[in-house]
Amino acid sequence: MKYPLLFSQGSIGSVVLKNRAVMPAIGTSLAKASGEASQELIQYYEERAKGGCGLIITEITKIDEEYGAGLPTQLTATSPKYIPQLERLAKTVHKYGTKLFVQLHHPGRETHSHLIDGKQIVAPSAIMCKRTQEEPRELTTDEVEGLVKKFVKGAKLAQNAGVDGIELHGAHGYLINQFISPYTNKRVDKYGGHFENRMRFITEIILGIKHICGSEFPISVRLSADEFVDGGLKLEDTIKISRYLESIGIDALNISSGTYESGVTIVEPTSYPQGWKQHLAKGVKAAVKIPVIAVNVVRKPDFAESLLENEIVDFVGLGRAQLADPSWCNKAFKGLDDQIRPCISCLHCIEEVSAGRSIKCAVNPIVGRELEFNDLAKDGDNRVIAIIGGGPGGMEAARTLALKGYKPVIFEKEPQLGGALRLAGKPPGKEKMTWFVNYQENELRRLNVDIRVSTKPTIQDIKELEPHAVFWAAGAEGIIPPIEGINQKHISTANDILDEKVKVTNKKVVVIGSGMTGCETAEMLAANGNEVTIVEIQKNIGNGIYPSILFDITQKLNKYQVNIMTEHRITAIGEEEVTLSEVKLGSQKQIEADHVVLSIGVKPRIGLLEQLKQEFQNVIVIGDAHKSGRVSDAVREGFEQSYIL
Repeated sequence: MKYPLLFSQGSIGSVVLKNRAVMPAIGTSLAKASGEASQELIQYYEERAKGGCGLIITEITKIDEEYGAGLPTQLTATSPKYIPQLERLAKTVHKYGTKLFVQLHHPGRETHSHLIDGKQIVAPSAIMCKRTQEEPRELTTDEVEGLVKKFVKGAKLAQNAGVDGIELHGAHGYLINQFISPYTNKRVDKYGGHFENRMRFITEIILGIKHICGSEFPISVRLSADEFVDGGLKLEDTIKISRYLESIGIDALNISSGTYESGVTIVEPTSYPQGWKQHLAKGVKAAVKIPVIAVNVVRKPDFAESLLENEIVDFVGLGRAQLADPSWCNKAFKGLDDQIRPCISCLHCIEEVSAGRSIKCAVNPIVGRELEFNDLAKDGDNRVIAIIGGGPGGMEAARTLALKGYKPVIFEKEPQLGGALRLAGKPPGKEKMTWFVNYQENELRRLNVDIRVSTKPTIQDIKELEPHAVFWAAGAEGIIPPIEGINQKHISTANDILDEKVKVTNKKVVVIGSGMTGCETAEMLAANGNEVTIVEIQKNIGNGIYPSILFDITQKLNKYQVNIMTEHRITAIGEEEVTLSEVKLGSQKQIEADHVVLSIGVKPRIGLLEQLKQEFQNVIVIGDAHKSGRVSDAVREGFEQSYIL
């Protein structure tokens, strides 16, 4: 066995797990509006159980109908009426030898009034979360005592449903965390003040659960070992908390970090490497004897194994990794590392859930739709499909078509596959994008797909294949604005820079446009010793970029002292300067520029498309060639259109 520690048995309290892989709680918005486990949610978890995971911890589960909503739809454990569907979920997961814990949750101040019928949100103290920007009402002592009972009731309902244990969500700035932390707890009653009082809320919950459910029913507590906010909990505080919780009988600790106010430390963007916060779990594990689970941006099995070898953790948290590939564990067990579809940490999953939609994954279009796509028909009958464009959409189409029994042929004009995603992996800290390109290419070669790089086919070339269908996945091309002086030699596109077709060092560079590509190109140029200015017509940079990703890229731009000029447009480009016009006032100025980089957007590449439509009956347009979008759109369209073909 390649990873003997990862696939060794382990125990949490009385529950024996078949391996050390844990899927931590991830909000999905797949539950029924009533709060019951829907068939879609059950199928979603079944795929991860079937894929070999040892323990699945459910998404945040509501224990308070009045103020406790964290998502528009989420699992709920407030009444016996929720038991039957929870039982179905447990039985489904148990078929595969996987254990199930239910995570009991209350958001406290980290929610919105529109999720609780317009009522004012509640918290231990009336301190507003800087992220949610809603003023909470301080809970009364009676209300806090009532919430203790609701947590205990939720645990008993879960036990009656046949789940194997529960987890209390005491991390990420949610209600239990708010009571524990001096940053959010300024109470003067028995639930606030010194350490013992701040721990009283969770203490009463744990002792209540032990009394009602028995000592053999495991309790895990999730903690943010470092809140990463001034005045919040640090590792030394969490070590003290962990020892205390162990002393009152909990069975495991699940170590994470951050609150909503330090959100990038909870669900990290792509620049955060595997194991960046392993010191947190290591510090806690060294201080306690009960098992420690922890998340550490783990993507690859060898790194998971190293965390166990180095005694950083007892169980490895694999959240987004198992969104991207529900069979992560089975593939790792068999040593098929290169067949694991890697998470690229793009945050598409959390962005979708945060927007009130159901969970999705940029690299795995089936996530949240497992019930819909549970039967891939093998009906290709060796018919040829021509695919023009070897980006993520074209490659996903080819992979799916090959699995269906078609014979896809990919034409790619560049020497390598990957398209825009290959370029997205060029800036510092974006290596995970390249991981996905490599995975896709490995899959195509494993499936014996005909790949023709450095090839721009003619209509005749495609005719000779006698294709059943043609996929136009040729991507997009940069927009060239009608600016005076636009055709000079010292002007290039962002793609030219990312692809290193144009190399610029020690120059004064102006980047026009601050989308994701523009910002990352600016960072790459600055890292190469250039003095960089970003010019953006909008009020702020990064329009449309998810806030956590924008925060991360902004931090890096600041590190390299990139100059940012918003609400300006470029009206002319000279040999050594550019002319800017201030949007509101119209005043003009000039700034020095040895080189100018264009990154103001893209438009679908037309190429042979119209001719193809005239010559072939079944022409399918996907990805940026259809509409400018993200990798998630390209992969989804490539899969969907191949699935229904």
